Formats: sequence, structure tokens, C-alpha cells
Amino acid sequence: MATTARSPRRSSRAAASSSQVRTGAIGAKRFKDNFDSIVENVETVIKGKNDVVRLALVAILCEGHVLFEDLPGTGKSMLARAIAQSINAINQRVQCTPDMLPGDITGSSILDQKKGIFEFRPGPIFCNVLLSDEINRATPKTQSALLEAMGERRVSADGVTYDLPRPFFVLATQNPIEQAGTFPLPEAQLDRFLFKLTMGYMNRDSELEVMFDNAIQLSIEDLGSVIDPETVNAMIRYGATVDIAPEIGYYIVDLVHATRADPAVSIGGSPRASIALLRAARVLAASDGREHVYPDDVRAVMRPVLAHRIILQPDAILRGETVDAVIERVTGQVKAPVSARGRQLEAVGAK
Repeated sequence: MATTARSPRRSSRAAASSSQVRTGAIGAKRFKDNFDSIVENVETVIKGKNDVVRLALVAILCEGHVLFEDLPGTGKSMLARAIAQSINAINQRVQCTPDMLPGDITGSSILDQKKGIFEFRPGPIFCNVLLSDEINRATPKTQSALLEAMGERRVSADGVTYDLPRPFFVLATQNPIEQAGTFPLPEAQLDRFLFKLTMGYMNRDSELEVMFDNAIQLSIEDLGSVIDPETVNAMIRYGATVDIAPEIGYYIVDLVHATRADPAVSIGGSPRASIALLRAARVLAASDGREHVYPDDVRAVMRPVLAHRIILQPDAILRGETVDAVIERVTGQVKAPVSARGRQLEAVGAK
């Protein structure tokens, strides 16, 4: 029997090219305006979590993925839906369980008895924003299938490769208080997530507002879009071109190298961590309406980029050492580069 595949799910270079023509050029000001519009829209349902909302949006504009290790009911699913609806994108949710197979996420070939052929049925991963709830409950085999799709942004089935829609963003969650029946993500797989974030509980006033907003109907049901996926793709392309001085580049590398040299650290940041810091710092600068990256941009994303990549020595853990302390120590040890304006002032002073 022959095997066929549905073509509408495949992305094409022609579509990407026409998208670029439709959206036009994205500059620093337009990037900031679009970024702020999305954040303001999301914050109509996600209250009191501006920093988390902005970092999650930075991740999607870096074409990265976010791992949330947080308690149930803190708004992780709501955040994924809010981002998807704000950019008029397709949102899917996968509840991971030990009996879940890779095909349950990526899709599989089903026999069409009328035609006598196998037809590929895309899984929930063919979307723009995927919430993978309790990813550590899935078996390592299923985790690997998901993480491969995250890294390659495509799925292979029966010898055929299918491109995932763009933008593509995975928000995965782990429950820190339940470990029975779980398969913790190994360090090599954790390294594939751009950020590891924690939403935490809301403050008193925000929780009161959320309580009344959702008392009769979920407030997210009325949330509309503010931009479209084509504009998001244009923002992604612009974010990758934000200027970064060689000194800032060396600053990033030195910070990552310092994590490897710290005596309390068993495994420090990988080269992928350096790339993640660069990409995140660029988008963060663009979100502020700037065309240049500052050292402050790098420091602002240090913890979400490195927290899940640094592994402490066993004796350091016994001494009460923490990853946050290591990051703070490394940031203090590595001297930040002087800006171009600062170099001009130093030159004037030297004269």
C-alpha cells in the first residue's frame, strides 16, 4: 500500500517570502510598539506578572522555548492561551502521561480503508503555541520526540519531513511537589529550553481582581488579537539583527566561562547558553526600542537562561550553595564592558 501525506500542514519558502512582503520592514520603534501591545493585551488576563509575561514573549521572539517549574493553578495554561490569542495563533495543549506515545504528540500515519493508503494525521504539535503540561510525566522516549521537534522545528514520519508552523513556541511545565511516577528531564534536554521561569502566586490585589474577573466566565474567552503571526515572524527576523558590540559578545562568553570555572559548579553553561544569552539580550534591547545591546540586557536574562543549565557540586549543595548565588557571584566577578559613550568620556579624561 502507498503512503501519502497531507500537504496543508507543510510550510513553504514561498509563503514565508510573501509574509515578508505583507508585513513590511520592522524597526526598533515598531518592534517596541508591537511588543508593548502584546504585553498589555496578555496582562488583561494575567495580573501582576509583568516580568514573566515579558520574558515569555522575549522567548517566543527568540524562537526559543520556556520551561515552567511551578505549582498548579498559577496561570501557566492561561499564559500560553493569552499569548496565542494575542498574536492570532493556533494554540494546543498536551497533558503528558506515562502511557503517552511519541505519535500522540507528533502525529502518525493512519490507514484510510476507502483509499487503501496510509495518510499522515498531524498531531497537536502542529501549532504556534504548544503547552506541554507536566512534561516530566511523559516517558523519555516521548520527551525525546517532543524535544527533537523543538530543536529542529520539524517532524519526520514514515520517511517524510514536515515543517512546523512559524512561529513555534513550547511552554512546558513541571510540578515541583509531585515526583512519584515522573521521569525528570536530563541536563542535556533541559539545555534545549531557552528560559526556565517561575510564575509563583499573585499578590493580594491581583488575586482579588483575577477572582472576580473569572467568577462567572473565564476572562480569556473574550481576549482578542492585537497582531498577526506574519508580524510576529517579521519581529523575529528583526530581533536577530539588533546590533551587538564585540565587547558585549566577549562579555557574554566570559560570563558563561566563569560559570564553568566556579568551584561550586560541576557543569556550567554550554555554548548553547552563550547563544541563548545573545539572542535574548538582542530581543530585550529591541523590546525597549533600542538598536544596540547594553550589558544590562545581558544581566537581565542571566538567571532565566542559566538557572537550569548550571549543575552544582554535591559538596556545594551540602554547604547550602545555590544556583542563584553562583550567578550573582559570576556577575560580580566579570567586569562589564564600557559603552561607546563611556569610552569617549575616558578618552577625553585621559587628554
